[in-house]
Amino acid sequence: MSEADILKPCLLKIEAVIDETPDVKTLRLVFMDEQEGKNFTFRTGQFGEYSVFGEGECTFCIASPPTRTGYIECTFRKAGRVTSALADLEPGETIGFRGPYGNIFPIHEWEKKNLLFIAGGIALPPMRSVIWNVLDLRERFKDITIVYGARTVADLVYKRELAEWAERPDVRLITTVDPGGETPDWKGEIGFVPAVLDKAAPAVASRETVAVVCGPPVMIKFTFPVLAKLGFAPESIFTTLENRMKCGVGKCGRCNVGRYFVCKDGPVFTFAQLKEMPQEY
Repeated sequence: MSEADILKPCLLKIEAVIDETPDVKTLRLVFMDEQEGKNFTFRTGQFGEYSVFGEGECTFCIASPPTRTGYIECTFRKAGRVTSALADLEPGETIGFRGPYGNIFPIHEWEKKNLLFIAGGIALPPMRSVIWNVLDLRERFKDITIVYGARTVADLVYKRELAEWAERPDVRLITTVDPGGETPDWKGEIGFVPAVLDKAAPAVASRETVAVVCGPPVMIKFTFPVLAKLGFAPESIFTTLENRMKCGVGKCGRCNVGRYFVCKDGPVFTFAQLKEMPQEY
């Protein structure tokens, strides 16, 4: 791929807009050029650069799984100028897309193992791709546990999919909201994700289990010690980092952390790799 091509966006049409929470949306996108769509491939964990013409571009994971073709999806929170412009778009309108970039979740190495997914708030979207990827290949994996929490019930994303996962006999789903974030009809847990994880420690041997963690920095900070107490090795804990990335191809240097470029060496890292990064990160 030439230097020009890696920075040239494809045109994608918005096929559907899904309101996940008051400030979080999911866009289902299809390629305007049919041949580009047929040629496009990605693997779970990779990300893209999504652009609104005249406003700029922003970085999100591809939230849909590679096992489902014909479209891609991204989920984002309305926070700044570009995401606000993105949130104002409607079905039928066009955006730009560059990607896929970055490394992947090595799910081929996880076969015949138990999987533990731990997410908080808006951090479930980066994990959604890998969750659906393994569920679409369900026979290849052993026990699957999902622990997901948010500040309030209203802040839980993918509510329809959470209901679907809760109904599946081959998935253990634990949902929680922060104290005070519950509603009268809330039937899930009340408490912060690390404490809920500790309380509901998966009844599986950690040496046979891979943990995937994604959430706010404070959640991750207090989740890693819980996993260590449960016996997880740093090499068996994975996370994905999206912050600081800008160009997506290691040119701007914005995501350089220690010896790593998040966009090229990541965004998927093990806890062992995170421990090599500067402490302030």
